[in-house]
Amino acid sequence: MNKQTLFSSALALGAMLALAGCAGEPSSTPAPSASASESHSGHSMEQSPSANDADMAFASGMKMHHEQAIDMSDILLGKSGVPAEVVALAERIKAAQDPEIERMDRWLSEWNMPEGMDHGGMDHGDGMVPEDEIKALEDATGSEAARLFLEQMIMHHEGAVVMSETEIKEGSYPAAIDLSKQIVDSQTEEINEMKQLLETL
Repeated sequence: MNKQTLFSSALALGAMLALAGCAGEPSSTPAPSASASESHSGHSMEQSPSANDADMAFASGMKMHHEQAIDMSDILLGKSGVPAEVVALAERIKAAQDPEIERMDRWLSEWNMPEGMDHGGMDHGDGMVPEDEIKALEDATGSEAARLFLEQMIMHHEGAVVMSETEIKEGSYPAAIDLSKQIVDSQTEEINEMKQLLETL
């Protein structure tokens, strides 16, 4: 082997070693740390808190509760001879609760509520009116229908207030808590109004 060949081989070996060294060098830009990623993720969660079991029970239970209130209002509005003030109240109840049902429907869809989850212990203690009393309202006429409607709706509203107060204490979803506060305020006011209307019948 002549000197020229040895020199060429040495150059080739040096180039290979240099390339290998470059490939093994660490990147000059550090990867984001785990703590930084967690911090960003945590910040996002704070901005959009998830619903807890209390929120889901409230939304599913109050949705059913509102649906019965609308059914009761429809029964009354289908009758003649009912005092105008009671008719106006039934119309206001429908106008307020229809949009709230739509909101709660959206929440339940977004939350992917598990199948079979209960309705927050929905029973007559939450103001749900028994079927036999609904039947009595259907059969009544005029002022008697108005009286039954007011008595039943007072109990119904009182149950909604209790459910809402539970959500305020135990819920975590801000919009659901805000709705609960609105329900407490509006339905407490309507309870007082209905008690006054009963005295006029």
